[in-house]
Amino acid sequence: MHLNAIRIASYNIRKARGLDQRRRPERTLAVINALDADIVVLQEADRRLGRRPPALPRRMIEAETDFTLVELSANGTSLGWHGNAVLVRDPTTVERTRRVDLPGLEPRGAVLVDFAIGDGLSVIGAHLGLRRRDRLGQLAALDRLAARRGHTVIAGDFNEWSEVRGFEPLAERFVTHAPGLSFHARRPVAALDRFALSRDLRLKNAGVAQDALARRASDHLPIWSDIALPARTV
Repeated sequence: MHLNAIRIASYNIRKARGLDQRRRPERTLAVINALDADIVVLQEADRRLGRRPPALPRRMIEAETDFTLVELSANGTSLGWHGNAVLVRDPTTVERTRRVDLPGLEPRGAVLVDFAIGDGLSVIGAHLGLRRRDRLGQLAALDRLAARRGHTVIAGDFNEWSEVRGFEPLAERFVTHAPGLSFHARRPVAALDRFALSRDLRLKNAGVAQDALARRASDHLPIWSDIALPARTV
């Protein structure tokens, strides 16, 4: 079976506010461009107040990147859903999208995008809660969602400080990977940002972007993964 390789990145952009406390979307987009990814999953892509306006202006995404924003907003203003947004280099591969509410004490959500890549690929972007009890329920909900799909990648800020605990709801269908320490960007001590790959996918390579610009642009460093997936059967 032939394999296609795809690069997926995940980045908590902190509403484009860097460690200098300045909101500079052009800096955030420069970090995203440097990842050389096919799909980028973002967290904290919208501000919190009112109609949650985007932290990255749509016109700036169009002008300064080769990416297209996947339309996931429920209000026509935000980039995504509960701050989760997805950028894709080839918009013709997008087949279906879905906004997902997640359980927990604080409002959380996830986004799902089905892509016509290889034999089909589903990408779920999520920013999990601060309490482990909530995160376990949220991962269980995502696992149930993925059970109805094929090849699936869950990407995002898992907010889990432990290296071994907190991923139990995914254990049957997924392998969870932490490419490296991604938080805090000034002095990384925790692998909060992760990928979970369904067991039919293979991780070829993964890492954390640690260049000088990435270390200033957010309190999280972006992570990336090169994934091999089965080609579309004919």
